[in-house]
Amino acid sequence: MDQPTRGQWITFEGIDGAGKSMQLSWFSERLLERLKPFGISLLTTREPGGTPLSETIREWLLRQPMQLETETLLIFAARSEHLATVIQPALERGDWVLCDRFTDATFAYQGGGRGLACARIAALEAWVQQGLQPDLTVLFDIPAEIASARRGAVRTPDKFESESHAFFTRVRDAYLRRARKAPHRFVRIDATRSVEEIRQTLEKMIEKL
Repeated sequence: MDQPTRGQWITFEGIDGAGKSMQLSWFSERLLERLKPFGISLLTTREPGGTPLSETIREWLLRQPMQLETETLLIFAARSEHLATVIQPALERGDWVLCDRFTDATFAYQGGGRGLACARIAALEAWVQQGLQPDLTVLFDIPAEIASARRGAVRTPDKFESESHAFFTRVRDAYLRRARKAPHRFVRIDATRSVEEIRQTLEKMIEKL
């Protein structure tokens, strides 16, 4: 019996307030419509999170004060569980995976935003992921001040959303550096455009996929 073809893995990234999570929900529905005729399933998940244990760690990360090193180690602990029990099995079944954030967010937030040495993050990445990377990363790019106005209009901010403009500018810059280093994997989306304009771009992306 033939082994199923490995599924495709797509991640959405961007600073808080860029609108990626809202677009991810729409993108998930549209992509699933295209995959169903081929008998392919789509798993939509998020980081930190995606498993009961990882969701518990997510709550700690968003609400509890902690050392930067502790924060980063917890993120990778949640990621290890997520990869081993959810993402990798899905890909091996031939399912497609759509994930709200992954390791690029750690390089951006804990590295760019908080100042942790990228070498430390890279060491954890190599240990936990063993070379496994998303096939496509969609980066929703937006200036920090615009994202801040959007966040304030939606909900009470968590620990990360409460950070300063300067913090989010550093995060954005780190994302853009990651994108320049891996142009084969990243697609940058101008997230200052209207919801409908962004969806038109995403629709064309789905057609190519």
